[in-house]
Amino acid sequence: MHKNAFIQAFVAAGLIASAPFAQAASTLVYCSEGSPAGFDPGLYTTGTDFDAGAETVFNRLSQFERGGTAVTPGLAEKWDISDDGLTYTFHLRQGVKFHTTDYFKPSREFNADDVLFTFNRMLNKDDPFRKAYPTEFPYFTDMGMDNNIAKIEKLDDHRVRFTLNTVDAAFIQNMAMSFASIHSAEYADQLLKAGKASDINQKPIGTGPFVFSRYQKDAQIRYKGNKEYWLPEDVKIDNLIFAINTDPSVRMQKLRAGECHVSVFPRPADLETLKKDPKLQMPEQAGFNVGYLAYNTEHKPFDKLEVRQAMDMAVNKQAIINAVYQGAGQVAVNGMPPTQWSYDDTIKDTPYNPEKAKELLKAAGVPEGTEITLWAMPVQRPYNPNAKLMAEMLQADWAKIGIKARIVSYEWGEYNKRAKAGEHDALLIGWTGDNGDPDNWLGVLYGCDSIGGNNYSRLCNREFDGLLKKAKAINDREERTALYKQAQHLLKADVQNTPIAHSTVYQPMSTRVKDFKISPFGINSFYGVSIE
Repeated sequence: MHKNAFIQAFVAAGLIASAPFAQAASTLVYCSEGSPAGFDPGLYTTGTDFDAGAETVFNRLSQFERGGTAVTPGLAEKWDISDDGLTYTFHLRQGVKFHTTDYFKPSREFNADDVLFTFNRMLNKDDPFRKAYPTEFPYFTDMGMDNNIAKIEKLDDHRVRFTLNTVDAAFIQNMAMSFASIHSAEYADQLLKAGKASDINQKPIGTGPFVFSRYQKDAQIRYKGNKEYWLPEDVKIDNLIFAINTDPSVRMQKLRAGECHVSVFPRPADLETLKKDPKLQMPEQAGFNVGYLAYNTEHKPFDKLEVRQAMDMAVNKQAIINAVYQGAGQVAVNGMPPTQWSYDDTIKDTPYNPEKAKELLKAAGVPEGTEITLWAMPVQRPYNPNAKLMAEMLQADWAKIGIKARIVSYEWGEYNKRAKAGEHDALLIGWTGDNGDPDNWLGVLYGCDSIGGNNYSRLCNREFDGLLKKAKAINDREERTALYKQAQHLLKADVQNTPIAHSTVYQPMSTRVKDFKISPFGINSFYGVSIE
């Protein structure tokens, strides 16, 4: 396409309205898969939300290296840990500026007050801002941080001390995660006084590499490169645009036409065509993820173990891998991937056996023709390229054992909200690891503290939970591994979920894009990225 025609195509699409050509040269368009539910990372748990807020607008005290799991300093230059492992003193970076926008102009630089506001709002349900904008913080509570952080103290403008009730071996990794993004206390105070507290979720202010400009639901999000970023070498793009489209074939068409430069979640059927396109590059890596089926144990008949066992053994996983993943995945046995340290490879999967499944259902008193709802995600995720097709295959599998599954779906934000409230019978969902620690799988997805959050089976096994809490309070990796292996055996025996697949992650992009790193955590970051 001729350069002028290329620019006109953007203007026609409403993506770069009246942008001068010089500016367009440093514009990167990312074809994203869905609209975020909001821009306050503490309120959410999905990569769609984190990409739009945490990875663009915000920073955290510690942060993960690009494309890796190692933790590096962020808004904290360094930290001290007490000998007993219960006290963390963060030394805050000086000279960091919050964003200036048409709705906020900071009068001071980042300091300890911002850290206190960010975490006290999550800790204290009586916090004035939280009372003005009633919200929950699912990740924070799923990880038990609301119970484990005893207090946060401002020692001076550039030092903050966290005191824990019990040792948390992954505390620094947790603080690097998206939900721990640091807000401006000054902006929050301005919103509170104006009676507009909820704007914190629609008009975000952070210290990150990109400044929020505007959002049009189901269409686009616009950001400007932060010219005052504390790591100026990381901002190489003047304009960043998220062009939102839930249809993977449309995203790939846009990518091949040059209408976007980076995209996500190609359909397995499109991989070979994309790989052959000379204008594209296709980095890939083994997914640090699991796609699974959760049974709501608070809904009959899934309150009975033998029913969950029957549903589990009636799932033809290999057929799903062949049809849905088309070779870009492997059968999942456990509730976390084999690439996670402490994974127990002695655990064997339950063989596919519809005849035995029928017998179990009959013994459990479940009549033939019993109806359930099966929820299927409306969007592609790294762990599931086609939830609709997967749901249809599960529907057919279960019909063979006399269970009628009605497939249900909602818009992605609504899907998550209703699923956390436990409205489903059976639910397709999944997870990409967030910090490289086993607790990020076993605790966050299946622990007692996560009911109402990411524990979609809503089952609390106190023995399992006790093993997790014991492991979290130990720093020795061998001791932790032994405890996590015991926990995996209990998880498998409970059958609160049917693990289905670990997918391979592909990230198609233009050859013009330089230094993009695939994150093992399934998030998309554009700091440090440039476009020719």
